[in-house]
Amino acid sequence: MGPLAGVRILDLSRVLAGPWATQLLADLGADVIKVENPQGGDETRAWGPPYLKDSEGAETTESAYFLSTNRGKRSLAIDITTSDGQNLIRELASQSDVLVENLKVGGMKRYGLAWDDLAPLNRRLIFCSVSGFGQSGPDAARAGYDAMIQGMGGLMSITGLPDGEPGGGPQKVGVAVADLLAGMYAVSAILAALYERERSGAGQHIDLALLDTQVAGLANQALGFLVSGRSPRRRGTAHPNIVPYQAFATADGYLMLAIGNDRQFAAFCGLVGLSELATDPRFATNAARVDHRDLLVPQVAELLKRRETRHWLNELATASIPCGPINDIAQAFAEPQVVHREMHLTLPHPSAGTAPGVRNPIRFSRTAIEYLRAPPLLGQHTAELLAERLGLDEAEVQGLRQRHVVA
Repeated sequence: MGPLAGVRILDLSRVLAGPWATQLLADLGADVIKVENPQGGDETRAWGPPYLKDSEGAETTESAYFLSTNRGKRSLAIDITTSDGQNLIRELASQSDVLVENLKVGGMKRYGLAWDDLAPLNRRLIFCSVSGFGQSGPDAARAGYDAMIQGMGGLMSITGLPDGEPGGGPQKVGVAVADLLAGMYAVSAILAALYERERSGAGQHIDLALLDTQVAGLANQALGFLVSGRSPRRRGTAHPNIVPYQAFATADGYLMLAIGNDRQFAAFCGLVGLSELATDPRFATNAARVDHRDLLVPQVAELLKRRETRHWLNELATASIPCGPINDIAQAFAEPQVVHREMHLTLPHPSAGTAPGVRNPIRFSRTAIEYLRAPPLLGQHTAELLAERLGLDEAEVQGLRQRHVVA
């Protein structure tokens, strides 16, 4: 059994940040109920192509995007705009440990399902609100989406090639990193709140904003600004504080060189026949190399272009100099280490036979993660959950369906 076995999560979130958090909680053993609008469900169900294909190669209605972030959950289709639907959510919340929602600020209040509405029904409830800008402040009422948060939070200003170079200008990261960061911060906050509840017996409200998490996620770049007063600039693949630490062209492709200290630099210089650089005062220390990167990087680049990628990867690995190929995603999944770690999952799926997935990177020695459910069909577990949690019989569920409260 997973470490969160027995923890009940009521998931009223959609798209990515909230569902990413609840998928991680499901991986850890929590029982996650995904509440969806009966009319179409989570928007990402339609965010394709690609869509999952069945055993005969025909497309299902399940998008790859939805599959990426809803493993391990049960789907309960409830229209929370109806009074009956709201009453069902209140009953479910009264017996849940955690509720996760990512409606716009004030959205849950409109339905009588906000923190201050539900807390009196369940003093142990942990209520996590994920929003673009948080529950307070001048932008609180605005909708927030990952791409705009990457721009507003400073990430795009340090991502991409420098201005003036071909292709220069701000770039979005290739995955929705603001959403993913918010999801992971949400998991940390929820776990901390669960731990604290063991002492106090009381739940609490978690206010988590995409913009806050994006600014926090600037890490060393943020502190570089706060210490120096100068905003970092885009450097492509290069590191602001370590040199040489960037992608280099080879005779037949590219590699990523990641020299992190002076010992590694000296070993690199000896390997490639440039030992004199290791003792040159302009390059002997990392601080000096950062100051003189415009002199050093062209020399390294010229040398690495003389041989093929595989040659350099073999030579550098033998000398324990950090480096790696720049893979596409197919190549990444084909890496022997990735294959050995079994990062590619296959789960039984009700409409396609099987569905692919990506393994959670956490490895426990004792409470191993179990992958029990593929991402659910819309409303797949409605009758099951209403009977199991609320004791409704078949006639009562059918009545709710006839009134279009559930599907």
